[in-house]
Amino acid sequence: MKIRIGSRESKLAVIQAEIVMDAIRRFDPSIELELVTMKTTGDKILDRNLDKVGGKGLFIKELERALLDNEVDLTVHSMKDMPMDVMEELPILGVSKREDPRDVLVLPAECACDVASMSLEELADVIDFSKPIGCSSNRRMLQFAQHFPKARFEPIRGNIQTRLKKLDSGAYGATIMAAAGLKRAGLEGRISRYFLTEEMLPAACQGILAVQGRRGTDVSFLKDFFDAKTWQEAVCERAFVRELDGGCTSPVAAFAVTEGLEIHLTGLNIDATGKPFKDSCEGSVADAGKLGCELAGRMKE
Repeated sequence: MKIRIGSRESKLAVIQAEIVMDAIRRFDPSIELELVTMKTTGDKILDRNLDKVGGKGLFIKELERALLDNEVDLTVHSMKDMPMDVMEELPILGVSKREDPRDVLVLPAECACDVASMSLEELADVIDFSKPIGCSSNRRMLQFAQHFPKARFEPIRGNIQTRLKKLDSGAYGATIMAAAGLKRAGLEGRISRYFLTEEMLPAACQGILAVQGRRGTDVSFLKDFFDAKTWQEAVCERAFVRELDGGCTSPVAAFAVTEGLEIHLTGLNIDATGKPFKDSCEGSVADAGKLGCELAGRMKE
């Protein structure tokens, strides 16, 4: 049996594909695996924010085409990059256990300050606000600006290594990234300070890997990869964002946590003045999707 795994060609994307491949090998070492990498439209357009050119769905378009054309059997994505509505013929077939969902502050490598345990007030005296904060996410910018009104932002695109190189060159005073990506890339040491989820609510499904494939595909070999708890959290968060009609580049955010048979959801939306506001609710894990829709409906009102 041979399985072809499609992935973006960036270093992090390959690492994430290898996480899936390792899980398949644990299930059955005799399965032959082939990694097929490709550059997506989202990887090629680096001079504009994604909301100007079609959203984060640009990171999966070529991979979906490869699935439809039977060039690969499965594809691996950061689930936060997945559009809220995927093609019926190409469903999400499995999700990983969630890596650290938090956003983090990354300062230039030359910064000698230990800011890991600093309060937000103390951080305000350390970050160099004479330079822009490198950030292309509306969600992050809105929440960061609430804590640091002096901040101004300029887009920073590219893979992790590219963004860190731009930061260290002196072009930015700091940048905001996902803890999960830095940890998977072996760059946890570059994290200056973690933002609590109460300080900066993550993007829906941040830290989760998704496997996409053709409808009807037998994925029993993903037994060691699939995490049922994470799946319920993902269903809840995606339902919330979908109900608000929030695209991947919108400021909408959602974070669900399951405890036993209960799930707690916190959502973020923007009000009529453009300011972010949060609300939360909890209920049964069995009603995860319904819970997300209900919270979104309440926040719309």
